[in-house]
Amino acid sequence: MEVKSFVNINLDHIEEGLQLAIDAKVENTLFLSSDALENGEAEYQLVEGFSYDYELNKDDFSLAKDHIVQPHSRKRYLGLISPNIYVGTLTLTVLKKDKEVGYVNVEVRSVKADYRDDYRDMLELITEKCTDLLMQANSPVTHNFETDFEKDNETLYQKFAFIKSIVATDEFAESVHRIVSSPVTKWKETSEQKDVRNIRRFKNSNIKELITGSKRTHLPDNHYLHNYGLKSLPDKITAVRKTDTVDTPENRFVKFALESFLKFVSDINKKARKESKLWLESDLLEKALESFLHHSIFKEISRPETLRLNSPVLQRKEGYREVLRVWLMFDLAAKLVWKGGDDIYKGGKKDIATLYEYWLFFKLLDLFKSVFDIEHKDISELIKETSDGLNLQLKQGNHTALRGIFNTGTRKLNIRFNYNRSFSGQKDYPHSGSWTTTMRPDYTLSFWPHGISEKDAEVQELIVHIHFDAKYKIANLTDILSKESEVDIDTEKNENRKGVYKNADLLKMHAYKDAIRRTGGAYVLYPGDTSVKKKGFHEIIPGLGAFPVRPSKTDDGINELKEFILEVIQHFVNRASQREKIAYRTYDVYRNKPQKDDEVNEALPETYGKNRSLIPGDTYVLVGFYKKDNLEWILHSGLYNARADCNRGSLRLGPGESGAKYLLLHAAGETKTGRLVKVIETGPRVFSKQTLIDKGYPSEPTQNYYLVYKIHEITEEELKNQKWDITKLEKFRQGRASALPFSVTLAELMKTIIKE
Repeated sequence: MEVKSFVNINLDHIEEGLQLAIDAKVENTLFLSSDALENGEAEYQLVEGFSYDYELNKDDFSLAKDHIVQPHSRKRYLGLISPNIYVGTLTLTVLKKDKEVGYVNVEVRSVKADYRDDYRDMLELITEKCTDLLMQANSPVTHNFETDFEKDNETLYQKFAFIKSIVATDEFAESVHRIVSSPVTKWKETSEQKDVRNIRRFKNSNIKELITGSKRTHLPDNHYLHNYGLKSLPDKITAVRKTDTVDTPENRFVKFALESFLKFVSDINKKARKESKLWLESDLLEKALESFLHHSIFKEISRPETLRLNSPVLQRKEGYREVLRVWLMFDLAAKLVWKGGDDIYKGGKKDIATLYEYWLFFKLLDLFKSVFDIEHKDISELIKETSDGLNLQLKQGNHTALRGIFNTGTRKLNIRFNYNRSFSGQKDYPHSGSWTTTMRPDYTLSFWPHGISEKDAEVQELIVHIHFDAKYKIANLTDILSKESEVDIDTEKNENRKGVYKNADLLKMHAYKDAIRRTGGAYVLYPGDTSVKKKGFHEIIPGLGAFPVRPSKTDDGINELKEFILEVIQHFVNRASQREKIAYRTYDVYRNKPQKDDEVNEALPETYGKNRSLIPGDTYVLVGFYKKDNLEWILHSGLYNARADCNRGSLRLGPGESGAKYLLLHAAGETKTGRLVKVIETGPRVFSKQTLIDKGYPSEPTQNYYLVYKIHEITEEELKNQKWDITKLEKFRQGRASALPFSVTLAELMKTIIKE
């Protein structure tokens, strides 16, 4: 790979003397590739994400304008090439006086050094998964394929890419090499005429020849065969010799498969526009297949009469089983139409980032199938027969839901896996979706309890969504997450002012987490090697982070993500988790819209320190009756007693009575009172009649047992010197019933405050 600061591309094939000059604005971003041809790429190579100046040496020529090429507004022979995220062969259309006269190809390389291997590996896995799904779906499949170029013109490169991904691999080449190095052979019998004296073993047919054979020689008179009636022997008889041959049914199949691949690729090459991306790649693959078939053993192998696909050799022996697998995939892949594939294949480009997103779908699908029980009928719907072929329904912008049930043994959870699910911003709480604008994460994994619909689970805050976004080109997420110094923050703000947002991926994760209702976490998936898990509080979710998932056949790193998913499931098994508590509180607080009557605008103690739990609607006040003779004892002893029997006037213990934080005292006829004291123990204790006497109770107790609250004077200034009109409380009763104790919330009580 030779680094260039500028290149002059000869365009004599368009017009003699015409040249295209391309200048690199940044060092090490323009190359002349020596291995371009063998990789099906253009010789002159740019790098994604950078811009280049170009100039044609004749001012009546220009390059066609598109989203990558921007000609100068007045000098049309000058302009700017900005590939942005485009990767692959870039075909530049050359115009003369605004009329199309030819093309020139340049290659746009990925910033990742190993993108060639990543692209091939990801495309191979997608093809394999698609054909597996086709077989699961029992789609109508025949094993004869003729290319219909008129019908398939729009998807021709896509289909070729599928085929190339399974044929043009090192594994396939190694499989063919194993076969030709150690082919399966069988014994073959060869007949020949041999001197009768050299025959060592006679068969029945040989004995007949001794009697009937021609060109005979007389035996001597004393020869012992005269006794058996033989007076002469033939000079030669037929002998059978066994030899090794490679012309076996299995080798015939291998030759047939290679010839089938070659015919498909050759047909495509003939139809493709010369020097186009499709023509270059198909030409390379055609030569590779021809080199396989030129091996000497294939000259001895005849065409197959039948295909014995159940042969143990084809199914088990190394080399043969791989060729059989590829051949079974070949016909299906050639028929497959992927509507979403235009995002990747159109014009011969290699949109590696989009391909990584699709590739991750199948990796996650495998992962979730290994953990959850996902229904096969949902998976099979990914492939449907359409008028133009077998269509893979996986398309960017459309969500595909795979559902299943996971039984932990102690809890059943509904599971739903979505690709590109949109969370609408049109509906208000408590509906599902975003509370701002519509958002669409790449992948969403949702959990909710078995036995309730997804819609009801959303309303009752019982569902949790975990989002994942594919970021092939991300390289600095872990650096962003570890920023701590003021210098880091200042640098980031300066870059933001220039329009450079290196933390955009992190901000998107925050957007998913904070805007999409019931989101438990949002995580980046990228082809790196470092995972990051940031917990919002103490438990695994809510959280943000990143997991490395690499396009590798040996070390894809997905086990780390699997461990995280299993940890999340274990978290859902815990019914006492903090997340469960928060989910219930959220549902309880927000299920009803606040009413005007719910407002509390009166002065109250601030909710910090010992008053942190002082929420007016959740704080209870016990309204209790006292006899005037007992008031001094109540205040002095710090005890307030209420009847604990079943007679009229006894205290009924409910949540408000048992959890009261304050006690408001009133006497007979006293409906406006300011005698508010604080309850300093949680719940009342039971005192016997004798215990009250021992505590100096001023009169003879009439009941055997009493509920007794421990109290203390209030210290909060906001509640001192206030009076409340208890007749305005809903539970207050007139007459003798006014002595019955009852509880109200602090919010209710504050509405009855007497303002002077």
